[in-house]
Amino acid sequence: MCSAVLLVAGINASHAQYISEVLEYKPAPGQLINEAPWGTPSAAGSITGGINGHLSLGAWGGYVVFKFATPVENHPDNPFGVDFTVFGNPMPDWSEPGIVWVMRDENQNGLADDTWYQLAGSDYYFSGTVHNYWVSYTNPQVGVAANVPWSDNLGNSGYIYANDVHPQPYYPLADSFPEINQEAYSFTASRIFPAVDSTSSMVKIYQRGFGYADNEFRGEAPYDLPDNPYTQTLENSGGDAFDLNWAVDTAGNYVQLDEVDFVKVQNGMLAHGGWLGEVSTEITGAVDVAPNATISGETLALVIKDLSPVIYESTLQLEVYAFDQGRLIADYDVNWSVNLSGASVDGDNILHLTQSGELEVTATLAGFPNISATATAAVDLGNGFDNLTSNELINIYPNPFADLLNVKSTGGELRVYNGAGHVIYQKYIQGSERINMAAYSPGLYLVQLNTGSGIFVEKVIKK
Repeated sequence: MCSAVLLVAGINASHAQYISEVLEYKPAPGQLINEAPWGTPSAAGSITGGINGHLSLGAWGGYVVFKFATPVENHPDNPFGVDFTVFGNPMPDWSEPGIVWVMRDENQNGLADDTWYQLAGSDYYFSGTVHNYWVSYTNPQVGVAANVPWSDNLGNSGYIYANDVHPQPYYPLADSFPEINQEAYSFTASRIFPAVDSTSSMVKIYQRGFGYADNEFRGEAPYDLPDNPYTQTLENSGGDAFDLNWAVDTAGNYVQLDEVDFVKVQNGMLAHGGWLGEVSTEITGAVDVAPNATISGETLALVIKDLSPVIYESTLQLEVYAFDQGRLIADYDVNWSVNLSGASVDGDNILHLTQSGELEVTATLAGFPNISATATAAVDLGNGFDNLTSNELINIYPNPFADLLNVKSTGGELRVYNGAGHVIYQKYIQGSERINMAAYSPGLYLVQLNTGSGIFVEKVIKK
């Protein structure tokens, strides 16, 4: 436990059950950490008793553990089958998804020391999602904002980047978080990989299908009347509603929970959002859902794995999953439609492209024409150059390469993508940079440089 806060919710006219106590707040490094009102121990107390608090979890892995005055029931009369709602501060086209875990107080000691179960959201089953993921953050040991190094159990490394807007140290300070090691500390959890679209000045991370905090906008009171998480329409309280029936064990098997005593919200995404800073889950409160058997709605849902913002290949494996009440459907069929002339999706869900353009691909659940999901991307089957001026030239060599890839540029944000579209290297460079790719498999990679006035992309091949 890094910082415990005990604050009891005040009486509310609606008699809704809000968070009554924050048991632990352990943020990862971030631009809002060590700064009021979002990143201090007192900020953790702000999320009790209502939904107008302000708490940042920092970068990937940062979390908060809380409870309600009485256990959250898996009540059969809850609208849409959901049991509690977590509220955050998402913006249009900007989601900072937090993974939610729940626990029963099996030993009845009042402590969150039993088994955590992840509530499997819409991204849980995507091939890129990593479970048992581990990241260590190292303290840069300076008294002002500085890049915080991180490394993971997959051989990757990078930084939580400092910016001029938040000048305080980003690594949690000892006076506020005395139980966080001041040399380095780590988290182990799951990591999801929503696409980060930085192809324009407004960086975008689109909303997840369902099952993540800081993802859906707030609606209207009463806040214990939840949004339907399976539709794209904002209803009732809004926020992100969760069903205890989504709980899975460490093997990914569904478990049955009649009630839970503790809830943990944990940042599930490790990414840099350009001028917006690191992706950091924020929450403002949570509420127990009130039973109401008269309210029902659609419980089928379809989700497509995000496409890379720009597609440079003529074929691409698509991923689509169907859910009923948030649980995976084992056997289902989908019908595909694609807007680009000559494009198609075959029986193995492989997308075939014949021309560049703005792509929109839609999957519809067979037999249910109102259940669909759409993914978009730009398709560039040409050379990958876009608005690069002559004084911003980049030199990448050798190509093909063995283990070391050299990049020279006058300046910009450098990203390297693997074949699945995941960012495996990210850094702001000025001059020369040598990237060690020894840990990665042979194949095609994309090197992207965003200079601010244009984007340069080149395909490179690892031998």
